[in-house]
Amino acid sequence: MAQRSSVAGHATDASAVPAAEHPVAAPDPSYPVARTVSAKIAAHFERHRAAYLGDAAGRQAPEVDAAAIETMIDAAFWASLRREEGRSPTVSLAFVPPEQAGAPLVFDHHLPLYPAALARLAPAVERPGIHLGVWRQQGQFRVWGTTRTLPPHTFVIEVVASGLLVIKHRGEPFGKFINVAVLEGDQVKFVDETQGLVPECPGVLKSLLGLEGANGRGDSQNVLVQVAVSMRRHGRGGALLVVPRDSPWLESIVTPVLYALEPPYTELADLLRRRRDELADRDWQDALRRAVDGLAGLTAVDGATILTDQFDVVGFGAKITRRRGHSSPERVIVTEPIEGAAMSTVSPSQLGGTRHFSAAQFVHDQHGAIALVASQDGRFTIFKWSDRENMVHAHRVESLLL
Repeated sequence: MAQRSSVAGHATDASAVPAAEHPVAAPDPSYPVARTVSAKIAAHFERHRAAYLGDAAGRQAPEVDAAAIETMIDAAFWASLRREEGRSPTVSLAFVPPEQAGAPLVFDHHLPLYPAALARLAPAVERPGIHLGVWRQQGQFRVWGTTRTLPPHTFVIEVVASGLLVIKHRGEPFGKFINVAVLEGDQVKFVDETQGLVPECPGVLKSLLGLEGANGRGDSQNVLVQVAVSMRRHGRGGALLVVPRDSPWLESIVTPVLYALEPPYTELADLLRRRRDELADRDWQDALRRAVDGLAGLTAVDGATILTDQFDVVGFGAKITRRRGHSSPERVIVTEPIEGAAMSTVSPSQLGGTRHFSAAQFVHDQHGAIALVASQDGRFTIFKWSDRENMVHAHRVESLLL
C-alpha cells in the first residue's frame, strides 16, 4: 500500500512546491549524449521486456520510450554536476509508476523532473537500493516518490559521480543490477552482452552480464559478483584466488601463508549450503551480505585471499610464487565486454602492478583457478586460463561493477 508523505519547504524552494505552482525556470542546456543514445537504449529495453514473461506475480517492467530515456538522462546528468552542501549528489532514478513499485513512499505533491530537485533529494536516497520513481503525468515527467522494489528490466539510471551515469536494470528475478551503458561526459560505453556467449567465458562474467539465469540469490557465481562489487568498493585494491579444493594450488604460494586459517572459515559456504527456509528471507540476505563484505575486507590486506570453489576461506595475505618447473607468462589476452573494444595481447607487465602480474602467474600455473583483482583506481580484472588460446585471459569488467 502506498505511503504518502508531504514534502516540507518554503515557497522559494522550487523542488518543494506543487507541480502546478512550479515556477517556469530556464532549462539547463541539453546534454547531447542523451539524444544520441536514447533510441538505442530504448530498443535494448524493449528487446529484453518482450523476451521476459514477468515475475512470480506476473509483473512486467513498464515500457520505456526514447523520449523518457532522453529526458531522464538529461536531468540526471545536470543534477550530477550540482553540489549540495559541498557534495556531489548520488541518486538512482527508475521509470515506473507507483502501482508497480511494491510498497512505495509517495509524495503528496509530485515534483517536476528538474536537476535542482534531484540534487536536493539526493541525501535522502543515496543509500543503495533506493530509487526515485519517475513517471509521465499529463505529458510531463514527475518524480512521485521513492521505492526499493522494481519489476525486472525496469529502466534505471544511476548518478555515480559528477558527470558519470550508468544505465541498468535488475536481473531476473534477483541479484545485482545489470549494467547496459556507462555515460561519462561525452564518452559512451555500451555493454556487449554477446561476450558472455564466448566459449570459456568465466561464470562470474556471465553473471555480470545477466546470462544463463546466473542471478539467483544463492547462485555461486552471483555471490562472486557481490564479492567483486564489495572488493571494488573498499578502494584499497585486492586479489582473490578461487581454487579447486583438491588442486595443487599450494605449489604456487609461498609457505607458510601469513594468515593461514585452520580450520578453514566456512561462514559463506555454510550460508550457501543452508536451506533459506530455515531463516526469514531478509535475514538470510542480510547474513549473506555481511559474509560477502567480510570476505572482501580480507582482500584489502597485502597479498592474496584464497577461497576454494566450495567457498571455504583458507587464508589471506598470501604471496604468489612461480610454480616449480613452470615458466612465467610472456603474453596475456585482454578483453573488455564493451561494444567496439578490441581484443589485445600484451605483456603481463602492462596490466598493472605486482598484483596483476602475480595473478596472471598464478592462473598460468593453476589452470583450474580464477583470480579476481581490484585496483585502487577502480579497475577490476578477472583472470582465467584459456585452453583455446593456450594463455591467460584477462577480462576487464569495471564497467559492469559501477
